[in-house]
Amino acid sequence: MKAFITGSAGFIGFHIANRLLARGVHVAGFDGMTSGDDAQMKAMRLAILSAQPNYTHFAGMLEDAGALRRAVEDFAPDIVIHLAASAGIRESTDNPDSFISANVIGTFNLLDVIKDFPIRHLLLASSSSVYGANAKIPFTEADHTDEPLSVYAATKKSMEVMAHSYSHLWRMPTTIFRFFTVYGPYGRTNMAIFRFVDAIANDRPIDIYGTGAMCRDFTYIDDLVEAVDRLIKIAPVEESRVKVNGIVDTLSSNAPYRIVNIGGGDPASLRELVALIESALGKRAIRRYLDMQLGDVPYTRASPALLKALVGPLSMTPLDMGIERFVAWYRSTMAGHGEALRRFA
Repeated sequence: MKAFITGSAGFIGFHIANRLLARGVHVAGFDGMTSGDDAQMKAMRLAILSAQPNYTHFAGMLEDAGALRRAVEDFAPDIVIHLAASAGIRESTDNPDSFISANVIGTFNLLDVIKDFPIRHLLLASSSSVYGANAKIPFTEADHTDEPLSVYAATKKSMEVMAHSYSHLWRMPTTIFRFFTVYGPYGRTNMAIFRFVDAIANDRPIDIYGTGAMCRDFTYIDDLVEAVDRLIKIAPVEESRVKVNGIVDTLSSNAPYRIVNIGGGDPASLRELVALIESALGKRAIRRYLDMQLGDVPYTRASPALLKALVGPLSMTPLDMGIERFVAWYRSTMAGHGEALRRFA
């Protein structure tokens, strides 16, 4: 199998590429190596991928449709996994034009290119942010998602609906992932867990928005990769429709298209997260309380029912164990790199 991954030097793309390479898949990465996700961290990830013989790298931006087409044509993939995006609630408020460019125009370019190639399965990364301030808990894939609270969420919802239209028009088997707060080794340096660990370890204050009661459904990267790897093999066709009582399959009646949550359904508050990091580091945090960020949501919790009905049982990493693994990685890998990775601090 040959897999074409956009955003391969990003956090999630790097881990998925590593998993596929480990089982003999030929992987082509397409990444613009932008600095929004810390440039040095991206370089570290790319160096690890590039050392593997079955990895091919294409440097380019999604906004450059010509470069994208040349890369796809040259590599001739069987599957495409679209992970490249501008990410972040606050960042999308500050720089909305870059999010429209990367997430909407970039995704359109990818869809318009690959419609001309015999792709076996297209898989695209969306976000739990599309649920907005949904009052129904847990979030299920069939819930109302037409009231996004941030530009980032709006761009991800736009991506979903564009993908459905292309799936319908060109019969492209398409699976949308809605990721829930992913964390783990080689994670983005502007994400809360990385920032908290780095700050506490180096005796700097951490910023806590609101009172710390905000809850997130944290998903450890290895669990996400396992789920994606299994879903690659499950094309959204009628034969794969889930028929378990109480579970609504999002398989479209008009296209080979499905939306799947990837999250464990066991949220934790920001206060609980900080306490676990303090325990793993053996140090107390210096807390600095700030107002809630514009566009943020108070609570996320995935329903993993459809995911598990599709791929079978999944063992999800408890947050305390995931934090311990992340801190161990931070201590073993970030020594000598920490100062260069703190521009978001």
